[in-house]
Amino acid sequence: MKDKLKVIKIGGEIIDNERKLNEALKDFAAVKGKKILIHGGGKLASKLSHKMGIEPQMHEGRRLTNQHDLEIVTMVYAGLINKKIVAKLQSLTCNALGLSGADANAILSEKRAVHKIDYGLVGDVVKVNYEVVNLLLKHGITPVFCAITHDNKGQLLNTNADTVASEVAIAMCSLFETELIYCFERKGVLYDLDNPDSVIPQINSENYKGLLKKGIINDGMLPKLKKGFDAIEHKVSKVIIGNAGVINNNKEELFTCLTL
Repeated sequence: MKDKLKVIKIGGEIIDNERKLNEALKDFAAVKGKKILIHGGGKLASKLSHKMGIEPQMHEGRRLTNQHDLEIVTMVYAGLINKKIVAKLQSLTCNALGLSGADANAILSEKRAVHKIDYGLVGDVVKVNYEVVNLLLKHGITPVFCAITHDNKGQLLNTNADTVASEVAIAMCSLFETELIYCFERKGVLYDLDNPDSVIPQINSENYKGLLKKGIINDGMLPKLKKGFDAIEHKVSKVIIGNAGVINNNKEELFTCLTL
């Protein structure tokens, strides 16, 4: 029987709000057993871009990335946010190690091909080095990944954090019974954005199509759902979308569960 592993991605307003971030990290540190944290960048990179006179460009919840954008997101994601999270986890007696995909060749990507949209220096994950990740876990070290990967040719690539979380969870399935949790400010996927309690408790591949047609799922939620279903199809045992309360399986919390 395989050991259990939780892959938890935090993003959205949790990253931007220090109180919410501290609460989420406290819950994460309290998770028993092996765990991996993946974090997004919140709004800080966009705020810094605006200050530098660079207007961020987005398409379906994903950032278009030129060289200037890449420098900004690398500084913010792999630098300030990653190390802030690691320092907080250390204070909570969680022995964390902050990583980009380039570190220890942990996450290899390739530059996204240009079709209708040129995403620029954006990477699609090709391989997760699950052996090096497992080596850290074996030694009681909790990996904390930002969403910067590399192409093994010296080029860093901006990669969607939801994608990184899904690909890491899928890769670790060969060694663990893996659960993937997407954690952000909402209680789950909502029927009505104006009603925070209108959580869709379960989404399967069929009603997902209907929710897409109705426009209920859009923008930043698209990568979560797409990669969440990809994870389920590749033997990840459970995919949950919710707020920080789901990190430690608070039974009172509403959340969305993805199923086939």
